[in-house]
Amino acid sequence: MDNIDIKILKCLKNNARLAASAISEEINLSVSAVIERIKKMESNGVIKGYTIEVDQKKLGNEMVAIMEVGLKHPKYYDEFAELIKQNDSIVACYYMTGDFDFILKIVTDSAIGLDEVYRFVKGYEGVSATETHFVLKTEKEEVCAIPEVPK
Repeated sequence: MDNIDIKILKCLKNNARLAASAISEEINLSVSAVIERIKKMESNGVIKGYTIEVDQKKLGNEMVAIMEVGLKHPKYYDEFAELIKQNDSIVACYYMTGDFDFILKIVTDSAIGLDEVYRFVKGYEGVSATETHFVLKTEKEEVCAIPEVPK
């Protein structure tokens, strides 16, 4: 990875559908070189995939919450990690240090939907404690962090 790859990634982060020709113009590199570099980043796993960004409220998802989850014992880790992958309302899961073992980001349509996720998580025998926080407003949400290009 070099500065040119980082510039390409920044272009794709802003618009993953950007044509190689547009990236070429933006960073002053030939189209074929841009395509080659993108393919290389895809094959070596730097670029894991392409996705879309959607307006959750327009999809009817009015409720965002963060749930901290504590497990009774580390032996429950693998099973819990697989369990949360089954619930589409849990959009992110982080294993962490501190008083709780996991932080979950939950996006759902209503308080009733959040209650369903809450019961789903609390229903697992390995869960010892949870604490849920309602998100009032999202000020920043990035899908990835790309390093700055040195000047």
